[in-house]
Amino acid sequence: MIKGFAITPPVLGRISIGHLIENAQGKRLPKKDDQFTLTSQVQTREGWVVHPLDQVLRQAQPDQKLRAIPVRVLFNDPDLSLRAEYTLFDRQTARPVCTGDGQECRRMSQEGLKTLPCPGPSLCEFGKGGLCKVYGRLNVSVNTEQDSDDLGSFIFRTTGYNSIRTLAARLRYLQAVSGDLLSCMNLVLRLRGKSTTQSYRTPIFYVDLTLPDGVSLEDAILQARVRHESRQEVGFDQVALDQAARLGFANAWFEETEEDIPALLTEFCPEDSTPEVTAVSAPAAADSANPSLKQKLTERISATH
Repeated sequence: MIKGFAITPPVLGRISIGHLIENAQGKRLPKKDDQFTLTSQVQTREGWVVHPLDQVLRQAQPDQKLRAIPVRVLFNDPDLSLRAEYTLFDRQTARPVCTGDGQECRRMSQEGLKTLPCPGPSLCEFGKGGLCKVYGRLNVSVNTEQDSDDLGSFIFRTTGYNSIRTLAARLRYLQAVSGDLLSCMNLVLRLRGKSTTQSYRTPIFYVDLTLPDGVSLEDAILQARVRHESRQEVGFDQVALDQAARLGFANAWFEETEEDIPALLTEFCPEDSTPEVTAVSAPAAADSANPSLKQKLTERISATH
């Protein structure tokens, strides 16, 4: 296997809760929505091309708004389905500069890749000022008759604490109560709303992972056991699949490829957004006296070299 890039689950499309809009200055900025959108991996000037499954799922909703997606995860290990870490990207080179887990980080420098202590964004001089964000990626298989690719997945990317924290808890709890049969459970990706003082009481949306409507936890576990036994009869090796995924993720220091990062930066780190107020919570106050994110990042990288 070629070293140096991560071997990640095959991606059929994206799951998002927003889209990009173009402002008067021609800059593309993220705008959050109150529903999911399933897109393909093809992007045009107008945005990401909608995936055919998006319309299939909407037709099952009374108001045509997609706020629940039937899914299954590929792996029993929650950390393989949801990867979350603190991440800082370099806008000029479109490469990750530093990733960490709150205890240890991997950081690029003039001397090469270094392993250093990671205190988290709020206490790190290198990543302070909103440049370092928590960044999560969730891979799920959309559970419909039209989606027949058992090893293919849709990816949901987010920099939201609420989504990452909720998804991490759900995955671990469901793995525990099912007896490590997480990959055999029928689940639903749901969009939920809340408001906080930081969002100026306007709704913000985050993603949750629950059981299907009308299915008790006991019934869900029973269904998972039946699927597990059926897989064992045909020789399906879930343990080997998890291990293959684990080795694939470990094949490189950083998961994201250079071709993915420019779109991620535009969506999650727009240059004229402020660290404390995001597009979903309230309009960002323009302040021409403050340096741009690109200037801050360049100065911080230079200071460490």
